[in-house]
Amino acid sequence: MNCEFSIKTFDELTSVDLYHILKARSQVFVVEQNCAYQDMDEVDFDCLHLIAHQNQALVGYCRIIGPEFNPKKSLEHPSYSMPAIGRVLVLSDYRGHGLARQLMTHAIKHCRKKYGKKPIIISAQTYLLSFYQSLGFILEGDYYLEDNIEHVVMVLPILKKVKVKKPRAVSAEGSGFVTKLLSFLLLVLGLMFIAGLVYLMT
Repeated sequence: MNCEFSIKTFDELTSVDLYHILKARSQVFVVEQNCAYQDMDEVDFDCLHLIAHQNQALVGYCRIIGPEFNPKKSLEHPSYSMPAIGRVLVLSDYRGHGLARQLMTHAIKHCRKKYGKKPIIISAQTYLLSFYQSLGFILEGDYYLEDNIEHVVMVLPILKKVKVKKPRAVSAEGSGFVTKLLSFLLLVLGLMFIAGLVYLMT
């Protein structure tokens, strides 16, 4: 699915942008999931808002929370601040075309670019576990209820590059020495063979 992606701070959002974002979030997280909860929170002010448009209509959205504003903590590293991705949605008419993967890929790339090599944390609804695992996120901790919907913390780790040691090339000087040594040993063996033949003939 071909979409245009834009990312804005809260202050860069127009009133029309904000209306469509909040309408989409309400449609997916409140109406579709039959969940009465306070979607708008103070966190929105400090987020980056990633929007997917098709023909100027909002079709997907997520928000990126910087490490300094992120209230979520990793169970493995509770004192380590990391960026978070949340409120991930694709409107129902546009699902099944890979848009969620495109959206998450854009969000992950932006996190890496803006915040450097840090793990990224999410609070995933458990029915989407396999989707997030396919993006590299790792399950962390037990399932828990958030607004009566089962969630789990997942973290996208930084994969360390393993340096493979290259075998040291034999220098030309070392190679010459080995060749000379082998030649000398062959000469000695040859002389011993000839000496043995002479001994047997006498």
